[in-house]
Amino acid sequence: MPETRVILKNCGVVDPLSIDSYIENDGFVGLDKALKMSPTDVIEEIKKSGLRGRGGAGFPTGLKWDMTGKAPGDEKYVLCNADEGEVGTFKDRYIIENDPFSLVEGVAIASYAVGAKKAFIYLRAEYNYLLEKLNNAIEQTRKKGYLQSAGVDIEVFEGAGAYICGEESALIESIEGKRGEVRYRPPFPPTEGLWRKPTVIDNVETLMNAPRIMANGADWYSQMGVDRSKGTKVFSICGDVDKPGVYELVMGTPLRELVENLAQAKDIKMVQIGGASGRVVPYENIDTALSFETVLGAGGVMVFNQNRDVIEIIRMNMAFFEEESCGKCFPCREGTKRLLEIVTRFADGKAYERDLKALEDLSETMMLTSLCGLGQAAPNSLVDTIKYYRSEYESRIM
Repeated sequence: MPETRVILKNCGVVDPLSIDSYIENDGFVGLDKALKMSPTDVIEEIKKSGLRGRGGAGFPTGLKWDMTGKAPGDEKYVLCNADEGEVGTFKDRYIIENDPFSLVEGVAIASYAVGAKKAFIYLRAEYNYLLEKLNNAIEQTRKKGYLQSAGVDIEVFEGAGAYICGEESALIESIEGKRGEVRYRPPFPPTEGLWRKPTVIDNVETLMNAPRIMANGADWYSQMGVDRSKGTKVFSICGDVDKPGVYELVMGTPLRELVENLAQAKDIKMVQIGGASGRVVPYENIDTALSFETVLGAGGVMVFNQNRDVIEIIRMNMAFFEEESCGKCFPCREGTKRLLEIVTRFADGKAYERDLKALEDLSETMMLTSLCGLGQAAPNSLVDTIKYYRSEYESRIM
């Protein structure tokens, strides 16, 4: 099954430095159509398309825009989360590098729909080399009058390298000049976000869908995909594969198509989908459909062959989360430390019999009680590997 390039259609075709090249390839057709509609009708079109957030949570995009648009007050914001910090994930970087104008157009459509006069693109610190390219796209779009027509101005905000700022409330804190920590919720950003004003926060890929939907129609978009997973999904794939890279597939495509046919992986032991916080799929489940209803995550896929030590992979994951926890809530702050300590004992072959149950109990506590998605998702790969590779843990018990 070949790729279906909707989000990636301009990559390698359009000059990312030239707005004229973008316009020649149907650039701003979606925004032009949106501006001829009322903001309410734009939101209804997004709702009808079935678009859901591509950052991992899968919240309905149209509903989020609707909540923000209907929230009281004239001061509203749109934030593009380009803080792509998940381990092994690089598809947003590829998109911005090759098609920045589509992102700017998507931000403009979202801003028009919800009535935001100011929008920010929050760029990951490690992607600072993309700053000039993004600013060039924004400035050329401004000079052509598209931003003025949408009633918005866009600014790029550079992050400072904290993984936690990929979480939406910590991202808001960072833009406000505070330490990157999660907020207690409710209230949620659509009603009280940046500077306590109604705010839409969507990631790069989500916003890139908006111009495609507005240009081609919700019916066209919703015909792709399965069940409640509509459209396409962009994946970055790395690890033990012959052809690492960025690929785009219709929702519901079997994982095997991505891993074996496109990336040409061989002798697969397991696949981790969604970065270090994602789920683990053993090879016997390689035909799992890629959708919100099964496994998806933010789009980062890592493949591990039969020579890889499962427990060492998990130890590295736990070390990452122990380092990146913001420390605000007790379950995550202390839980990530304890998980790393216990998994390290397994990695060293010095685990106690009680340690396996301790890992399971602590993981459950973190998933149920952590304040944000970092602590809630940190044990995912650990829990899955205990389920599918329990014997490897048991063999390390003294």
